[in-house]
Amino acid sequence: MSSLSPKANLKEINAYKKQINWGEVSSIYHMFSSSLGEVDGILTHGFDSAYKQILNPNSWNLPLLGAVKKAYGSIQVKNKPQISLRHEFNDMGYELHCYPAIDGEVVTHSMIDKGNCPFNNWLPEKTQMLFRLNSLVAFAIYCFQSGDEADIALLKYAHYKVKELITTLSESFQIIVVKGYSIAEFYQEIAKRNGNILTQDT
Repeated sequence: MSSLSPKANLKEINAYKKQINWGEVSSIYHMFSSSLGEVDGILTHGFDSAYKQILNPNSWNLPLLGAVKKAYGSIQVKNKPQISLRHEFNDMGYELHCYPAIDGEVVTHSMIDKGNCPFNNWLPEKTQMLFRLNSLVAFAIYCFQSGDEADIALLKYAHYKVKELITTLSESFQIIVVKGYSIAEFYQEIAKRNGNILTQDT
C-alpha cells in the first residue's frame, strides 16, 4: 500500500498509519481510532446503544404514528416520528444528540406515556446522546498541528461515518433540523482559528 484510497475503511487506515510510522501509533490516534471502531459497528455490535434503541419501532408511539403490522412482524408507519439532531463538541469529544419533536416543536425534557410524543417514553439521560466519539476535539487539533495523511484520513472517515449514521436515521425518522457544526465544519473552524479552538468562543 503506497498511499491510501479515498474510500479506505477503518482497518485500512489503521494499517496505513502503522506502515508510514514504522509501527508506532500515538496514544491520541489510538484512543480516537478505538472509539471510532465502536461507532463504526454500532448497528452490528451486540451491545445496546441509544442509537439502536431509538431505531427499534417498539419504542415508538405506534398508535400516534398510524402504524400497521405487516407480514413477518415488520411495522410500517403512516407518519415518521419527528426528531431533531445536534452535533455536540465538548471535553469528552464529539456527541450526536437527539430530541423528539411534537408538531415541529423540539422537546428537551422527559416524556412518559404522553399521547403526542413520538416515543412511548423519552428519558433524555438515557436516549439524548446517541453515541460519542471520544477525544475528537483533541485529535482534530492534533491533526491540524502535526497530522499526517493517515490522521487526516481518520478524521474524514469519522465525518463520513456520522453522515452515514444520520442518513440511516432519516430513513426511519423525519429529521426536522440538524444543528451545530459537522465534523468537517468543526475542523475548518480549527484551521480558521489557527488551532486555537479551545481558547475562543465557538
